[in-house]
Amino acid sequence: MAKIFDRWETSDIKVNDLGLQKYICLETKTIPHSFGRNSKKRFDKAKVNIVERLANKLMRSGQGKRKLSGKYIRGRGSTGKKLQALHIVEDAFDRIERRTKKNPVEVLIRALEYSAPREDTTRLKKGGISYSQSVDVAPMRRLDEALKNLALAAFANSFNNKTSAEDALAEELILASQENSKSQGVKRRNEVERIAVSSR
Repeated sequence: MAKIFDRWETSDIKVNDLGLQKYICLETKTIPHSFGRNSKKRFDKAKVNIVERLANKLMRSGQGKRKLSGKYIRGRGSTGKKLQALHIVEDAFDRIERRTKKNPVEVLIRALEYSAPREDTTRLKKGGISYSQSVDVAPMRRLDEALKNLALAAFANSFNNKTSAEDALAEELILASQENSKSQGVKRRNEVERIAVSSR
């Protein structure tokens, strides 16, 4: 049977968050690369392996014009380089396995469950007056936000210092999987939910 990077099984991994269960694809592939096969149809990204989706998020060019804690994050030079992004993920998984003695794919799933916001705010306009209203977040968007926050946290922690992207990603995934408040993904989720609660 195929394993992720020919090393890690996914058949025995269970997704505890029922909302995300349908959208986390754990189909086993030796190299998680679908060559954009599922990029054309709406909601087809739910069929893309979750490890590949993490690698895809690592290829982003950062926050664009927005600054992340005073820094412009620019993807650690891996923007558009899928193989480089896959190497970062594989090395990060290797470090996670050595440190936690657990399956790194399972650690990734737990990290996603704990950093996916359930509630967010939207801007509404009524009679020329704008106000914020809290709304429930769709499962697909919850997963997208969690992946984005984990990838950005990895880049932010390895930006302008000696920490490599692999170490930063491994550290972020381990902290997020323990729902540790030091994790930027968990911190961001708490912040978004806190703002949403005050806008109810």
